[in-house]
Amino acid sequence: MASRGAIETSKLKQNLEEQLDRLMQQLQDLEECREELDADEYEETKKETLEQLSEINDSLKKIMSGDMTLVDELSGMQLAIQAAISQAFKTPEVIRMFAKKQPRQLRTRLAEMDRDLMVGKLGRDLYTQQKVEILTALRKLGEKLTPDDEMFLSANAGAALSQFERVSTDLGSGDKVFALASFEVAKAKQ
Repeated sequence: MASRGAIETSKLKQNLEEQLDRLMQQLQDLEECREELDADEYEETKKETLEQLSEINDSLKKIMSGDMTLVDELSGMQLAIQAAISQAFKTPEVIRMFAKKQPRQLRTRLAEMDRDLMVGKLGRDLYTQQKVEILTALRKLGEKLTPDDEMFLSANAGAALSQFERVSTDLGSGDKVFALASFEVAKAKQ
């Protein structure tokens, strides 16, 4: 959705206009067939059609005045979270464990990384990046970090992770963050 909703909003507007035309034609047909319908059926159908017309008209007014688009304020927040997550977490494995709320697996991965660093199997830069990601994910999952981990995190957390922390905290519910993390997992698999 690179257009951030502009094309989609245009299509929505077009669909509403087409629906309005259809309902107007339905009213016209109803008037032409009035003699063939009993009074109750005519009144009920006319009432339903007019209610639908009123709903469509209200939606059109909102769209045309700019009060309604497909990318509303909540969608904007979701885009911000998605951007923060995609910038903050570069390791698909960490994104996956975070999205699935798996703190034990994250801690296991952290221990494996510590071992790999000691034996020279993992470079210092990659270790630092992944450890910061894991510690941030653990913190967001409500896990208690050791004082050493807190110091490591504050010394090594970059701007993207700080932005992720701020945005996800502002939104309150972790479920929104988890849903977007799940999206990032799926995207990383592609």
